Amino acid sequence: MFTGIITALGRIRSIEPIGEGRDMRLVMETPPAFLAAPPVTLGASIACSGCCLTAVAFGEDWFAVDASAETLAHTKLGSWTAGSPVNLERSLRVGDELGGHLVSGHVDGVGQALAATPENGSTRWVFRVPRPISRFIAVKGSVAVDGVSLTVNGVRDDTFDVNIISHTASVTGFGTLQPNDMVNIEIDTLARYVARLAETA
Repeated sequence: MFTGIITALGRIRSIEPIGEGRDMRLVMETPPAFLAAPPVTLGASIACSGCCLTAVAFGEDWFAVDASAETLAHTKLGSWTAGSPVNLERSLRVGDELGGHLVSGHVDGVGQALAATPENGSTRWVFRVPRPISRFIAVKGSVAVDGVSLTVNGVRDDTFDVNIISHTASVTGFGTLQPNDMVNIEIDTLARYVARLAETA
């Protein structure tokens, strides 16, 4: 489990096809402190732009993960290239502060950034999401965009908008995000269960 509070901004160092080219090994550069406290171990779960992946190798300022064809097909990871920014978060430990909302690291779909409009001291971003998951997104509810825990400020059909403050933009991939870019979307777990209960009531 994660909180959606990004603790480091990494970058793709290299991508190596594995599994007869259907899977990928992704090597990511990170600030050394991200892997040091507490020390990362083999098998550790790390949220990479919202996608929970397993560390299979690491060094002082890098770690590697393997992404299966299934993961590549249902997230934006398949579009990454060397230099792509990656929002990073270590898994939640008992006693950690829950500053965002509970995030599983299981991406529900790939959305698209539509527009960014300056609004007072922040920027209002509008995203389009696949229709099957749009019904789970509600005004003032929580959503994870590329692993960042955000509050939904508006919903219309298959789009929603959020406000990104300058601090969030400076420490996450929102600082370089552009309209038309793809983003990983994870809906709020509570919304998923409430919808399921309503269907079976």
